[in-house]
Amino acid sequence: MRKVTINTLMAWKKEGRKFASLTAYDASFAKLFEAAEVPVLLVGDSLGMVLQGKDDTLDVSVDDIAYHTRSVRAGSQHTLLMADMPFMSYATPEQACANAAVLMRAGANMVKLEGGSWLVDTVKMLTERAVPVCAHLGLTPQSVNIFGGYKVQGRDQDAAEQMVRDALLLQNAGAQIILLECVPRALAERITQALEVPVIGIGAGNATDGQILVMHDICGISANYIPSFSKNYLAQCGSMQGAVETYVAEVTQGIFPGADHGFD
Repeated sequence: MRKVTINTLMAWKKEGRKFASLTAYDASFAKLFEAAEVPVLLVGDSLGMVLQGKDDTLDVSVDDIAYHTRSVRAGSQHTLLMADMPFMSYATPEQACANAAVLMRAGANMVKLEGGSWLVDTVKMLTERAVPVCAHLGLTPQSVNIFGGYKVQGRDQDAAEQMVRDALLLQNAGAQIILLECVPRALAERITQALEVPVIGIGAGNATDGQILVMHDICGISANYIPSFSKNYLAQCGSMQGAVETYVAEVTQGIFPGADHGFD
């Protein structure tokens, strides 16, 4: 696989070419994913749930993410590698810069932050200092205690309009990817069309430029639960390599996500 950069994804958006993404946490799976031509990998704070067995992501540390980022980078030299900024690791722009530097030195190409317009100054400071940013909107798991659970976001008109405004503000601040989680299909399509930067969806319908799933979910295994917007490709294909290759193909062809893998 040729090296994937943000310029690659920008070109694909202009071409209307969809792309697949997966979470990854170690070198072995990262190598498999690169061989299956998954262009974007995320070292997600989801590791708190799928690897550590916690009920949420809040206990994950910067050191945890850095450790797994180094492992994934060792197995995948050509993917665009994003790393999550954990809970309370970017409460101020200065704190964000210090912690992002740790993750970039560990091998990340980009950091991912959860939040809306309050992140504008942080995104500006990071990008001015050569740290690319993916901004995560919609269901932001680090806000689980504010939301009162893992619930679809943006269903009412005011919340939907605010999410559109936040997406545009974050793009204008320098965010180079927007990730939408658990938002209605129509809202995700509207945001994707409004933005110049690539939009990656998870539980957000198939109108986004890219899709991402947790690697454990495409295998049908989890310490907690399998979300309804996911799909068990391992059961369908019988091998991990086949599962990943089929997932990539179905996303690229616009087959996944289907009608059963999103929200209205």
